[in-house]
Amino acid sequence: MPIEVAIHGAAGRMGKRLVALASAADDLRVVAALESAGHPALGRDAGREAGIDEIGVLLADRLDADRKPVVIDFSSPRGAQGAVDLCRDRKLPLVMATTGLAEPLQAELRAAAQSIPVVWAPNMSLAVNLTMRLAEQAARALRAAASGVDVEILERHHRFKEDAPSGTALRFGELIAAAMGQDRHTHGRHGLVGARSRNEIGYHAIRVGDNPGEHTIVFGMLGETIELTVRASSRDGYAAGALQAARFIADRPAGLYGMVDVLGLEAS
Repeated sequence: MPIEVAIHGAAGRMGKRLVALASAADDLRVVAALESAGHPALGRDAGREAGIDEIGVLLADRLDADRKPVVIDFSSPRGAQGAVDLCRDRKLPLVMATTGLAEPLQAELRAAAQSIPVVWAPNMSLAVNLTMRLAEQAARALRAAASGVDVEILERHHRFKEDAPSGTALRFGELIAAAMGQDRHTHGRHGLVGARSRNEIGYHAIRVGDNPGEHTIVFGMLGETIELTVRASSRDGYAAGALQAARFIADRPAGLYGMVDVLGLEAS
């Protein structure tokens, strides 16, 4: 039997790709396409909105009471609250792919994971998660570098992205800081700021056009530099990862899971 999924934020850029890719998968079935009350697309076929044939699922602002799908939230920091409330109250598995969540909602998500299975990650991409592992390995190896190491994180996204730096960039920084010991995180620089602090990680957020996402981690030393770059050419990598998370969590017990679990990557 196919795994039933509900897409929360189904009329958004990522939501449409989730609808299209899930509809093409033999082992998944889209049973609900959810959007906020008053959204102009409500009542339209979710497949047509996603640029594919009709799938017989209309965009709606609520989930039918008899449905028990895996819910994938790829909406917005504001819309994510509705997904957490829905899954907690109805005891539904949740894939939380929205980034930029405020701390109170993050706390609610952790609490919800005590009673429902939750996959929560700052990025659903296989390539990004593999690059995170590489960044951790590099950070551990470079920690004792004689000349010291400066770490900068550059990220590019489309003009519509609401949070900056991206959740993925912040996660890169957390992992590197844990391995190397930096305790200062600097977001951009302006004016006469003085010499660079040796215990900081710098973040730089670029917002241009329709860029689906790219991250570069710079390890700068005296005389040499290492750069790790991961770049998306479309949103499909993120959508495919979220759908893989839905497959993973469909039959899991309550708990908080990450993409390390979904992808079978060994934790560092």
